[in-house]
Amino acid sequence: MEIYKNLSDQASKEFEKLLNSQLSKVQIEEGKIIEGKINKITEKFVFLFIEGLKSEPVLDINELKNMGLSDKIKIGETIPVLLEKIEDRNGEVLVSASKAQKIKGWDQLVEAYEKNETVMGKIVSKCKGGAIVEHIDTGSLMFLPGSQISDKPLKDISHLMNEPQKFALIKLDKIRGNACVSRREVLSSFKKEDKAKIIEKFKVGDVIKNAEVKGYSSFGCFFNVNNEIDVLVHLQEISYSRVNHPDEVFNIGEKHDLKVISIDKEKLQIGCSIKQLSPDPFEHIENYQLNKTYKVKVVKIMDFGAFCELEPGLTTLLHTSELSWTRKNAQAKKMFKIGDVIDCVITEIDKEKRRVAISHRLTQENPFEIFEKKYPVGTLVETEVVNKNEYSLFVKVKDLDIDAFLHCNDLTYLNNSEEELSKYKKGDKLKVKVLEIKITEQKVRVGLKQTQSDPIDWFKDKKVNQTITVKIISSDNKGLVVQPEGCEMSFIIKKSQIAINAADARPSRFTGGERIDCAISELDLDKRKVSLSIKLLEEIEKKEALEKYGTEDSGKNLPFSTLSDELKKKEKKK
Repeated sequence: MEIYKNLSDQASKEFEKLLNSQLSKVQIEEGKIIEGKINKITEKFVFLFIEGLKSEPVLDINELKNMGLSDKIKIGETIPVLLEKIEDRNGEVLVSASKAQKIKGWDQLVEAYEKNETVMGKIVSKCKGGAIVEHIDTGSLMFLPGSQISDKPLKDISHLMNEPQKFALIKLDKIRGNACVSRREVLSSFKKEDKAKIIEKFKVGDVIKNAEVKGYSSFGCFFNVNNEIDVLVHLQEISYSRVNHPDEVFNIGEKHDLKVISIDKEKLQIGCSIKQLSPDPFEHIENYQLNKTYKVKVVKIMDFGAFCELEPGLTTLLHTSELSWTRKNAQAKKMFKIGDVIDCVITEIDKEKRRVAISHRLTQENPFEIFEKKYPVGTLVETEVVNKNEYSLFVKVKDLDIDAFLHCNDLTYLNNSEEELSKYKKGDKLKVKVLEIKITEQKVRVGLKQTQSDPIDWFKDKKVNQTITVKIISSDNKGLVVQPEGCEMSFIIKKSQIAINAADARPSRFTGGERIDCAISELDLDKRKVSLSIKLLEEIEKKEALEKYGTEDSGKNLPFSTLSDELKKKEKKK
């Protein structure tokens, strides 16, 4: 259907002119930054007028205040906004002032980065690893790493907070929209030329007099030289003694002589040393002898041992393994404290590696050697159970700090070893026999059953194939549990060894308590191995019977032996 048939009339021409003028002035497009004019203000919202939009966009007053635009919340003021949606689900226009500011700010940062220009900003807060800098022009936030705050170590940066200053853009992540800045680079750029001229004055080996302690960190101490340049003395160059932190040795403002040991003209850095101005205590190492006892001072305690001083500056390591003869997991922090003077034996001197190793336990007699002298293998000794695990006991001799090992298999000859182990607890007194002493491995093995008579001795006068009488204790599908008369040990007669006839080899034939004869099928006293068999006894008796009655006339003298012959004769007479 045609609405306008005649476009040549005056009204149509005026409408066409008005429409064209509006479209030519404002180009509305999502994702663009446009200017909005404030035409209404309420308690919570600001209403904007933007030419070309069918409705008025709304901004939150708090958003504008947080952006620092409180002074612009007035009728007639213009605010740049980002047009996010011309029409959302509710038919309203969606705009954002903060996003517009961020985009404008990012564009400025990109331009400054590409032109290698500095930007004005202020440090607004601290964060992990550095601080947050706000771009003054746009309010964009940038990250300032701790290492880029200054050209010298600073413990406190409160005097730099919220102060407008220049920053160099050192990194931009366009994808994530992150910016990284440096204050140090700005400071260094002013000093670089002057610093290069100052460094030219020094050479390696020079001695700098009265350098002032300016600051320190965990890796060293910074000194100011003639108010011209700062130099670093690394932690390892402070003293021949072990130093944990420079503040243990220096105070801010103190003056010390320094020796120049390195110059880096590219990085414009000078490295210095204090300890190299004094004699090296390791040069006196010839005054010390191996395997000799000396007094040492504990200066630092670690998880793996302790560092001790033979003399000021000459540090040695006392390893955990050299603390005690008997403590398995000895810890230096439980035995010593810093400042203690203890006896130690020098066990190693390595001049090339500048290393000295010492031992505290060697100042005491080896308790395992004492044990071997006092209680040689085969000796009976009174002990007390001090520890227990799933397969053994640890027993201690009263007069020696040694834990001997008692395996469950050495508890008894009779019962199940694990069952026997469950009978013992800490504090039980045991008289044991020393079975083995290994001094180098610091081990002692003892046994309890070795103090008792061995039930296997009952078989000393016995031999293989000999018949013995046993009592049946119990039976199951596997065989019979029997105990020889007069012997404390029990043995198993396997199902296959119960009878020659397979039909008779049933353990269920026996209820328990019966006395039967059997033969010894295997006997090895050294290995403590004994095997019994009823089947073997039957085989032996059968063989003996065949040997005795195996002729043609065998059995003639037995009752009814001629019965079959007499019956045959009687049949013939009939």
